Amino acid sequence: MTLQLLWEEYAARYGVAAYRRSAFCQIYRRWEKRLKRSMRQRHFAGEKLFVDYAGRTVPIYGSRGEEAFRAHLFVSAMGASGCAYAEATRSESLPDWLASHVRALEFYGAAPTILVPDNPKVGVTRADRYEPDLQRSYEELAGHYRCVVIPARPYRPKDKSRVELSVLLVYRWILARLRHQRFFSLDELNAAIRPLLSELNDRPFQRLPGSRRSVFEALDRPAMRALPANPYVFAE
Repeated sequence: MTLQLLWEEYAARYGVAAYRRSAFCQIYRRWEKRLKRSMRQRHFAGEKLFVDYAGRTVPIYGSRGEEAFRAHLFVSAMGASGCAYAEATRSESLPDWLASHVRALEFYGAAPTILVPDNPKVGVTRADRYEPDLQRSYEELAGHYRCVVIPARPYRPKDKSRVELSVLLVYRWILARLRHQRFFSLDELNAAIRPLLSELNDRPFQRLPGSRRSVFEALDRPAMRALPANPYVFAE
């Protein structure tokens, strides 16, 4: 559609009472600036699992009370139900990235059709809107679980709005409650995350019936694929 065609249709309809083309285009552009464009996504049952790292980290302390390192938070969310998974890892390196995927799929008890990451260098060696290059081991993991990896478009956070919302919920529902605690190992931090994650998924929706977990069990899980007999094992 062009402005020229729009104006011609408008002028044919209103005749001598119509605006001239220049005035019509000016009014159109003034109206266009007031529009808020957004992409509406349709999430089908069991289709997409969105994955990402939360931006914030959690300090892990040594035996003398000094900060030893900062743990990173891996977060995933199913597209249809929003059922979330979160865990702390030592880094965002390839072994941790892949191991988090394995544990997330074990948490869900089934595999989706599509994995939707952002474009982290650990998983996507070359970001591209149409033909991104995947890290070889990440591609092998997807093949092991009979999934495909379709990264979100670069610099398009709305493509992965489901996991962005889950990250925000992890901040508010989990990290905010743990802010006064000191952790001395990853196991200790993950042990504190697990019950809060269960509360988050069991929390009733405010405007819809059920919870993330109940919708996952009723909608997502029946449409997902069974996990293979053995989990994926990363090897160098």
